[in-house]
Amino acid sequence: MSRKYLMGIDVGTQSAKVVIFDLEGNIICDSRQPLRKMVIPAPLLAEHPDDDIWDALKIALKATMERFQTEIQGDANAILAVGLCGIRCCRVLLKANGELAYPVISWMDKRLNVPYEQIDAYGDVHYVTTTSGYLTHRLTGEFKDTCANYIGWWPMDDNVFNWSDDPSLYETCNLTQEQLFDVIKPGEILGHITPQVAKMTNLPEGLPVVATAHDKAVEALGTSTLDAGTVLISLGTYIGAMVHGRENVQDAQHFWSFQASVPNRYLYECMGVRRGMWTISWFCEQFGDNVLLEAKKLGVSIETLFEREAVSVPAGCEGLLTIHDWAPPVEAEFRKGVMFGFDSRHTRAHIYRSILEGIAFTMKNHVDKMIEELNMPLERLVLSGGGANSDLFLQIFADVFGVPVQRSQMKSSASIGCAINAGIAVGAFDSYEEAIGKMVHSGDEVAPRLENHKLYSELNKKVYQLAHTHFDPILKSLSKIVD
Repeated sequence: MSRKYLMGIDVGTQSAKVVIFDLEGNIICDSRQPLRKMVIPAPLLAEHPDDDIWDALKIALKATMERFQTEIQGDANAILAVGLCGIRCCRVLLKANGELAYPVISWMDKRLNVPYEQIDAYGDVHYVTTTSGYLTHRLTGEFKDTCANYIGWWPMDDNVFNWSDDPSLYETCNLTQEQLFDVIKPGEILGHITPQVAKMTNLPEGLPVVATAHDKAVEALGTSTLDAGTVLISLGTYIGAMVHGRENVQDAQHFWSFQASVPNRYLYECMGVRRGMWTISWFCEQFGDNVLLEAKKLGVSIETLFEREAVSVPAGCEGLLTIHDWAPPVEAEFRKGVMFGFDSRHTRAHIYRSILEGIAFTMKNHVDKMIEELNMPLERLVLSGGGANSDLFLQIFADVFGVPVQRSQMKSSASIGCAINAGIAVGAFDSYEEAIGKMVHSGDEVAPRLENHKLYSELNKKVYQLAHTHFDPILKSLSKIVD
C-alpha cells in the first residue's frame, strides 16, 4: 500500500501555516507565511490589509507543495484531504462574486462586539461570513462554512449545530438568511480544490477540503485534551484556556460554551489574555539594534537570549508585576497594561520574566473560576502554541497552577486537529479516539516546584487579584485625558 498523507491549514492572526502529515502524525513538510502588520485605522479598530489572509495562504500552500514534491519526492495525489481552520471571531464582508467588499475585520476590532451594521465604507456587501467561510470559497468556489466557527453576533443555534429558525435572532444580529453561507459540521467535506487554485498552489485538483472549527477548538483536538480534568492553555496572540464537555451550558458566569472540533461536542472556554504572546513580541522589538546584535553574536533569537537571562531571575521577579491589559476587555475599555514594583534591582530580564508570570497569573485566576463553576478537578495542564516551546514558561505555569504541565511533542497542534478532521471525512480513521491515538504525540511534562508555588499563591492572592481594584480608578481618569 502506498503512503498516504493529510494536510492541515491553520490561518491565525500572525501567519498562515500549512503542514502535511502522514497517518501516524509525523510532519512530512510544512511552511509558514507571516501575515502583514494589522492596520489600525483608529483606537480599538483592527483590519487585515488588502487581501492578506488569502495572499499569505497561497504562498504557504505553494511553498509546502514544492517542498513535498521536490525535497520529499511526494506524490500530490497521495494527499487524501485538507482540513481548513481560520481565525475565529473575525467578520468578512463579501461581494456577490465572493470577493472582499472590505478588508477582513480582526477579532481585536471593537466593531465585532456589536451586531453587524452596513455602512457606506463597506461598499456592496452581499455575504457576511468568517475567515473559514471566505477561505473555503477561495479554495473551492463553494459558499459553505463550518458551523463551529460562529462566535458572537451570529444567528447560530449551537444546540442543533445549524442556523437558527428563530426570526428574532436574525433581527438581533441584523442579518438575513440570504447573507449567510450554508454550514456543515466538522469532519464533513466543504468542497474540492478548483482548477484555478490547483494551478497557483500545486495542490491536486479535486482534493477534498474539510470543515473543522474555530482555531482554538481545532487546537484542543490536536492536543488530545478530551479527558476530564485536563485544561488546554493555548499560547497565541489571544491566550485562552479550554476544557471539553458534552453539554451546551447556558448562562455560565465564568466561561462560554462553543462548538468543539469534534461534532456534537462542546468546548468550554474562560476569559483569556488579549494580545498575550503579542506582548512578548512587542517587548522584544522595543530593545533595538544592540540587543538584536547581541543575540546574533550568540547565534540565538532575541527571545532565547531573554529566556536565558530570565531563568536566573527568582520567582516573583523580586516584586515586579505585570498586568496584561495591552488590549482591554470590552467591559473595561479604559484599562491599559501596567508594570509596577520597579526598583534598582530590576533588569530587562526581570521585565521579560514578569510578562510571562503576568500571563500565568491571569490565566490561573480565570481557569480557577471556570473549573469551580463546572465542579471539576484540575489535574493537568497542556500548553500549546509558540510559547509552549519555552522551558521557562512551562515551569512558570506549573509553579503558578501547582499541577503538572505538559506540552505536545509537535508545535503544530491546530494543524494536527485539522488533519484529524480531514482524516475522519475521508475514512482514514474509524473514530476520533483512533485518530487522536495515532496523530497526537505527547511531549515533555514538568512538575510544580512547591516553594515557588507557595510564593506565587501568596503574590496572587494578596497583590495580583487586587490590582484592578486599585488601578481602575486611575486608568478611568487617564482615559478621559488621553485616548
